[in-house]
Amino acid sequence: MSDLRQRLLVQLADSVVNMDENLTVELAQEYLKNSFDPYEAITKGLAHGMDRAGELYEEEEYFIPELLMCSDAMYAGLGVLRPHLKQDKIGEKHKVVIGVVEGDTHDIGKNLVKIMLETLGFEVVDLGRDVPPVDFVEKAKEIKADLIALSTLMTTTMEGMKEVMQLLERDKLQDKIKVMIGGGPISKRFADKIGAYYAEDASKAAKLAQDLVQEEQL
Repeated sequence: MSDLRQRLLVQLADSVVNMDENLTVELAQEYLKNSFDPYEAITKGLAHGMDRAGELYEEEEYFIPELLMCSDAMYAGLGVLRPHLKQDKIGEKHKVVIGVVEGDTHDIGKNLVKIMLETLGFEVVDLGRDVPPVDFVEKAKEIKADLIALSTLMTTTMEGMKEVMQLLERDKLQDKIKVMIGGGPISKRFADKIGAYYAEDASKAAKLAQDLVQEEQL
């Protein structure tokens, strides 16, 4: 990676963390001017900055107002970069049902994953926060979703993820609808245990979703 490209990616992430909308736009424009990959600017720049902002929120260094301003900066950068994404990076539209499991109202991480999935061209149905397991399965069946994406920041609600897997198995859909999970207390070990796929942050979740639907096409 060239020094300039790496420097711009770091600065893009920093501008999101620092809630600087104007600077984010300028850096995104400079990134494009140098013919660098806009998808990389989103995943390694903007999304990385938003992941860091989310960590600051969890550590109670940032609060909702700061997080919203970080989000505004990220959206401003997305507005510049998204029109320049190559169609082959997006591919055919696939459907994802996303939400935060019942008992949890923390949705910052879920919202970021949704943005990243939409950036890649996925059709995303967002069920919001505090969603009963059965609602994920029913909505996925209704829209013929390829994926379900579940998020939680609380250990007490992790069982809801397991319940989604059990409901899919009951309806013999475990091979048709793949489930991705993530959030603070979630690990690959837990995902493996319940038969789901794990992503540790928003950009990795988007890449995982892309890989999972491409597998289906092979």
